[in-house]
Amino acid sequence: MDFSLSHEQKMLVETVREFIVSELQPLEEEIEHSGMLDPDLAEDIKKKSLQLGLFAMNVPKTFGGVGLSTLDWILAEEQFGHTTDILIRRAFGNVYDILFEGTQEQVERWLLPCVRGDRVFSVAFTEPEAGSDAASIRTRAVKNSGGWCISGKKHFISDGAFSDFFVITAVTGPEQGHRGISTFIIDKNTPGVTVGRDQPMMGLRGTSHVELFFDEVQLGPEHLLGEEGRGLMLALETLGRIRLAQVCARAVGKATKIFQLSTEFASQRTQFGQTLDQFQQIQQMLADSAIEINAARLAVLQTAWEADQGKDVKARISMAKVQASETLGRVADRGVQIFGGLGYCKDLPMERYFRDSRIYRIYDGTSEIHRTVIAKALSRGENSLFNLSLTS
Repeated sequence: MDFSLSHEQKMLVETVREFIVSELQPLEEEIEHSGMLDPDLAEDIKKKSLQLGLFAMNVPKTFGGVGLSTLDWILAEEQFGHTTDILIRRAFGNVYDILFEGTQEQVERWLLPCVRGDRVFSVAFTEPEAGSDAASIRTRAVKNSGGWCISGKKHFISDGAFSDFFVITAVTGPEQGHRGISTFIIDKNTPGVTVGRDQPMMGLRGTSHVELFFDEVQLGPEHLLGEEGRGLMLALETLGRIRLAQVCARAVGKATKIFQLSTEFASQRTQFGQTLDQFQQIQQMLADSAIEINAARLAVLQTAWEADQGKDVKARISMAKVQASETLGRVADRGVQIFGGLGYCKDLPMERYFRDSRIYRIYDGTSEIHRTVIAKALSRGENSLFNLSLTS
């Protein structure tokens, strides 16, 4: 059992970390003030990332990606948590695994251009009446002589304003329950597709979260992704990977960034003739944050390692999601408290980190939903979630 990073892993982390510090973090304040990332800057950082081999790191080499293992990908994703969401999307790509299920024609038409950085897509699963309950969607796809006719609505679609196409879920068999849901690829410029308003959010400035409307959208049969009726399974598999990388790992990274700012501030800020880190209550807050970040990181890395071994990690991802997101929330709250009034002031980034951190306990399944998943796994006898496993 070796917990040390290999030389290659250290090089990966250092390269990503240096790129974020030099190329991305200097852009954060302007995005926070303007609410957008300049398109020319977005193109510039994408080109630099491509040159360094940092783009589409989760994509297998067979599709033209970097082909990192899950563990190595998660190590990189933790570093992503040190910067703003929209900068991550433009710099490193946001190529979701669900497109790997496509036919050769679909791979060439939709996936490969994304891996090259020529196109961008979003997954559109969430609906006003279907958030964590992904099986209760109302968007319908009716088969006809030309392929499919799709009608419905999606919302909270991250990066939707920037995307060229969407992968959506729709009901194809209303009487079949969760086996009656399929996935489709829809280009933004398809007649009947309307991108609605960018829904204003508490945090994540610069990243759009749009409504999508489908008014009898006619699609050919080549737009069906995967087998008919397997859409919910494909969506849930994709969301599992998203949770592990974009929520769990990034939450650990963001908590680490906040903690670094908190310790630096506490060592420099003087009150009553001594620095803040000399006060016992501040020391306790810092110690608690360090303990929790370390535990969350180990949980995330263990889950990534087990995924690479081919193990079923659905329940473990839920555990890591709850632990990492709630750790981030507590670390951010302590950060604001340590900074005091300055932590509540927009002149410093702490209040932004506090706002951005809040969504981690909500999106990709709330903490409450994931606790239910964990409890059900325990009731099935998955004792490895809390005890040493003596089986391979």
